[in-house]
Amino acid sequence: MTRFSVVVPARRVQGYLRACLDSVLTQSFGDLELVVVDDASPDGCAAIAAEYAERDPRVRVVRVPHRAGPGPARNIGADRATGDHLLFLDGDDLLLPGALAAADAALTAAGEPDVLLCAHDRVDWWEHVRPGGDDLTGDPLAVTPAAWNRFFRRGFWQEQRLAFTDGAYEDVVPVQTATLRAGERLAVLDRPCVRWRERRAGSFATTPGRAHFAVVERYEQLLAAAGPGERARLLPPAAAHLLAVLTDPGRVEERDRPDFFRAATRLYRAYAPTDSAPRAAAEKTLAAGSYTAYERLRKAETRRLRVTRQLKRQKKKLRARAMRAAYRGDLRRALDPHLAVYGAYWNRGVSCNPAAIHAKARELAPHIRGVWVVSSRNRHRVPPGVEYVIEGSRRYWQTMATATYLVNNSSFPGGFTKRPGQVYLQTHHGTPLKTMGLDQRRYPAGTHGISFQKVLDHTDQWDLSLSSNPHSTEVWERVYPSGSYRALEAGYPRNDVYFSAGEDEVACIRDELGVDDGRTVLLYAPTHRDYQKGFLPRLDLRRFAERLGPGFVVLVRAHYFYGADAGLESHPQLVDVTGHPRVEELCLAADALVTDYSSLMFDYACLDRPIVTYAPDWQAYRLARGTYFDLLSGRPGETPGAVATTEDELAGLFRLGGWDTEETAALRSAFRDRFCPFDDGRAAERVVRRLFLGAGQPAAAGSRSS
Repeated sequence: MTRFSVVVPARRVQGYLRACLDSVLTQSFGDLELVVVDDASPDGCAAIAAEYAERDPRVRVVRVPHRAGPGPARNIGADRATGDHLLFLDGDDLLLPGALAAADAALTAAGEPDVLLCAHDRVDWWEHVRPGGDDLTGDPLAVTPAAWNRFFRRGFWQEQRLAFTDGAYEDVVPVQTATLRAGERLAVLDRPCVRWRERRAGSFATTPGRAHFAVVERYEQLLAAAGPGERARLLPPAAAHLLAVLTDPGRVEERDRPDFFRAATRLYRAYAPTDSAPRAAAEKTLAAGSYTAYERLRKAETRRLRVTRQLKRQKKKLRARAMRAAYRGDLRRALDPHLAVYGAYWNRGVSCNPAAIHAKARELAPHIRGVWVVSSRNRHRVPPGVEYVIEGSRRYWQTMATATYLVNNSSFPGGFTKRPGQVYLQTHHGTPLKTMGLDQRRYPAGTHGISFQKVLDHTDQWDLSLSSNPHSTEVWERVYPSGSYRALEAGYPRNDVYFSAGEDEVACIRDELGVDDGRTVLLYAPTHRDYQKGFLPRLDLRRFAERLGPGFVVLVRAHYFYGADAGLESHPQLVDVTGHPRVEELCLAADALVTDYSSLMFDYACLDRPIVTYAPDWQAYRLARGTYFDLLSGRPGETPGAVATTEDELAGLFRLGGWDTEETAALRSAFRDRFCPFDDGRAAERVVRRLFLGAGQPAAAGSRSS
């Protein structure tokens, strides 16, 4: 029997239906059937569904001769379904990658429950993705009563004779009934499985009118069929839902609010237990039947929120004003010749070249006190024993005003003033394949509002610009033009570990990652795309791992822009290492690197291990962001090893041995010669001696602000 039946009613969603169907059929868990119910749609939905059914036997199309409505259309699809579990997905929504695999694992772990409740997120017409807002740790009845945020065991659905109602709010009755009757046989999957689309036009949820009074009728139907104990559980979430509809101007118009409130009051009073009192303030207004009290409460809450926002803005302004005044005083204090301030990746923690320099300075220049700048949300990433300040705090401004040495791989926050006598080392955080600095002006799609004047102002603060190779030196000089800094061609300190780590250390790292001895470890580390929101790998990771076989394990490292994890589904050959604090350890653990355009390839080349370029969107990337050389050319010094542009080619490289040959080794050698000439394990020492111990230290530049 099929594991999942996904039922999709389709009417007037031709612009979204293909994406919806693709999101189901491209799931890595493929034991499914897709039942598309064409609800007599007047647009192209029927033709689209037929096209998919023709090319994929898992798709079945059911045509309704006359419009039935979303509820009856779902019922028709459920009657045709054959899977163990039902999922109802609207034709303009998306099933998120890995959702079915995660649901399968959760259902198995919970012993095949009757209902599996899952999280969701939402996306608007600007493609802004936000959390769904449900708390899955609380009462399941308080979760959004929707058809698409839970899986139903099909046998349970049939046994309970569940069905969607006709008309608006058709999912309230069956969804809440199922949630009640499932009892302890309800499980929770606390990860988003469905992306609900907020449509700007043509959506019932955004069309105000008296049609929304139907939600009162649905709860009347639900409560009338419930027992006394069930009513007591249902009434608080029912009241909350009714009041949420009432408050939403996209549903109930101002002139209709009194009538809606009276209808909700009648319902509440009819089914409220005599021995219990309402808990929430808004619910109390229903119990009292006072629309005036409800309006006072609503307006008071609106005023409270407005005043709270105003007070927060005023407090922020006053604090900033006080900080700047204190900072101006700090700028008159003497510089501390033994104080260095460090930052990395826009205050994300202790990492990259600044971290390696900081560690070496503690060894070779212990008289230098190092202080890190981190954001409040990243303070947990600071290792024990490392001094730090929170960006924007009083201590931050004191430190920035009095430190003699400034070391960063990006920029310091807040617009500090560079003082005479301060020395700023810009370490950068990669070798440029993609265009950087002023070169980005030719590719505006990827600039996202960058102020190039601020870029130049920041550049004017540097005294030293660290370079890992002559290519970088040339690019930095052109794209960050300024007469204030000198190039420091010393190699990247973060790469020193590649020359000092022994076999025991590598084995320890692999053991911590849970990788068994004898398995080939691949590090998959794609970079960020300026034209893409969120981590959407152009590779079905589960399918790729299974094609490689059990002898391989894939470490998956999403770009830090996308948060602390890659949202992977569970699989014995996949390890999500996005949140691992040191990418250098991941490189040491890996037998080969698989990446696209990430600058990690230049660092990994120090290890002289295979690098495989997987670039399915190379042309789009070059056009959108621009690159300094052709990574796929196959020319020595440009291509670091084997190349694949499709998933089949990539899997074939590892299955047939093309990932590590004499030809790829020769390409890798030429790549190392060009991009790693200064890396020898002593880069941090060279930087520390130059910066802190006076070995050729430049004169500090004058006072500049940014």
